[in-house]
Amino acid sequence: MSRPRGFADLAGHRVGVWGIGVEGRATIAALQAVGATVVAVDDNDLGEPDVLLTASGGFDALLECDIVLKSPGIPARRRDVLDLESRGVPRTSALAVWLAGTDRANVIAVTGTKGKSTTTSLIQFMLEACGESARSCGNIGLPPYDPAGPEATWTVLEVSSYQALDVTDAPGVVVVTSLGEDHLDWHGDMEQYVNDKLQLTRAEGHHLTVVPDDVVVLIHRDLMGGEIVVEHASDVELAELLGLIGQHNARNVALALHATAKALRRPVEDVRAATVRNATNFSPLPGRLTLVHRAQIDTSHIDFVDDGLATNVVAVLAAVSAFRGRPVTLIMGGFDRGVSYAHLAHGLREASDQLSVVVMGPAGERIADAVAHSEFNLDVERAADLDDAVARAVSHAAQTGGVVLFSPGAASFDQFKNWAERSAHFSALARRY
Repeated sequence: MSRPRGFADLAGHRVGVWGIGVEGRATIAALQAVGATVVAVDDNDLGEPDVLLTASGGFDALLECDIVLKSPGIPARRRDVLDLESRGVPRTSALAVWLAGTDRANVIAVTGTKGKSTTTSLIQFMLEACGESARSCGNIGLPPYDPAGPEATWTVLEVSSYQALDVTDAPGVVVVTSLGEDHLDWHGDMEQYVNDKLQLTRAEGHHLTVVPDDVVVLIHRDLMGGEIVVEHASDVELAELLGLIGQHNARNVALALHATAKALRRPVEDVRAATVRNATNFSPLPGRLTLVHRAQIDTSHIDFVDDGLATNVVAVLAAVSAFRGRPVTLIMGGFDRGVSYAHLAHGLREASDQLSVVVMGPAGERIADAVAHSEFNLDVERAADLDDAVARAVSHAAQTGGVVLFSPGAASFDQFKNWAERSAHFSALARRY
């Protein structure tokens, strides 16, 4: 069948939904609402009679579909995905279908290795401060096509690198916050990761691509599409007013201001003034460099900071840099996704001269090895798990004071079901002191 221009084009068709998580279930609901016949398939046995197992008849059922909407979690270059396409079954994503059928002039999409969730929440807040109705969707909330989700004039969409690859119709404004190494287990290598992520900017249709004045981003300018707008400023004052820590967040605030002003076709000064008037109503997102507890241990004052959504080196270095001039005990590690830590030691030394590191999990072993083989003399201690890591970090911080910073630089799946559960556990451990 031809490329669908919205879910309505799938009415009466046999549609495969491959991957039944949050997005998959929302996709099924959207398809049922337009009268499509749904074939639900998942790689895992969910114990649901209506969901076929990929390896036990599910893939064969997908081959009988008119089109397949694949979950972003299934790698696009996996052998069976490529086999599906080679056998003539069209494949796309529910997000791509939704974008093709919506008013993209009222969609602002945010992607990036670090800062996309915060920037998404900032843009929604700024739109609402200017009197507009807005919703955050995608990785930060419900899928935009979920029939149970809220309606609003504006949709602010957080887009992962997994999702960006399948997008064919561009939102009216695309924001790229940063670029660094991440998700190499899914993409294959750094070059492919960057290319896949920036596909969002190369999608069809006139749009603005708003990027920071950052050499690591701008070096990939030839991979970007749209009318490129470079934001040179940082807004430290407004970031502090909104309760956001660190220079990277000051830059995210400036990016959000610029993107919001461009979308609304209003002066940046007007959007900033409205944001300042409403700043006390903004709540920073959990797990993004959030102060969760303060403790006094002996004579040492310790701040416990949760940056649990930091699953790559770029995010960790930004977090450590936010506390320049203070002693930092950094907790890193977790599930190993193959991210390179070769330059971590140099980055940490540049970010802080009062730093100790506690590592945990399979990624922690690789982090410790990478630091040990560098020329930088960093104090690294191995822990059995997060409980042990916090205890060791507190023992060290009790002597120096400063910050116990949980910025793992790795995914959570070795011990926890997701980053939120891991961050909640860190916060609970911190509050015992």
